[in-house]
Amino acid sequence: MGLPTGSTPLLTYARLIELYRLGKISFKNVITVNMDEYKGLDENHPQSYRYFMKKNFFNHIDILPQNTHFLNGMAQASDMECSRYDTLIKQLGGIDLQIGGIGCNGHLAFNEPGTSFETRSHLQRLSEETIKANSRFFDQEKEVPKEALTIGLKTIFEARQIIILATGKSKSQAIYEALLGPYDISCPASLLQKHANALFICDSEAASLLPQDQLKNGFSLKPSSY
Repeated sequence: MGLPTGSTPLLTYARLIELYRLGKISFKNVITVNMDEYKGLDENHPQSYRYFMKKNFFNHIDILPQNTHFLNGMAQASDMECSRYDTLIKQLGGIDLQIGGIGCNGHLAFNEPGTSFETRSHLQRLSEETIKANSRFFDQEKEVPKEALTIGLKTIFEARQIIILATGKSKSQAIYEALLGPYDISCPASLLQKHANALFICDSEAASLLPQDQLKNGFSLKPSSY
């Protein structure tokens, strides 16, 4: 499984924890790869994504620590660290299920607008919009890292199944562009228009710009039409 961080998946993780505690699911045989990590934050920093995953998910289920994988934000050579991560994902056989969020500007993981659809893991300079959006997790905006290590769009696209979660009015334009806008790097999430097994799960506010008459009976895009 490919996993995201941020506020969007928190309820999903809480529900999975509940199902685990009820004895309905187990994670003993699950291997995870997280999508990204801030450059310059070690794993014990409260805003690092490894810390986030332990606090909000891994510490509450039966997943084996050696089966949870992350990019190392403290790696001296970012290119070598990204190459290591790509090799790891390949050795694991690729990602079966990728869960993700979507940025207000349409980014997936930390792949900002303008990122090639052919990218693998890389060091990404964060946009001012992303830095501002993520500043809510820090005491001051100036504390938000300006760079992050992220899996690439091609790696995301190669996942066998993809689920994108979106909540809130602030995501409505990104959802519209991802589903009904042009297939273009100006909206990284538009990449999924061509994926054969991608599901967007949105609340009413995030879906507010989509054709409401179609939403009543389910909204579907067929990749073969692109």
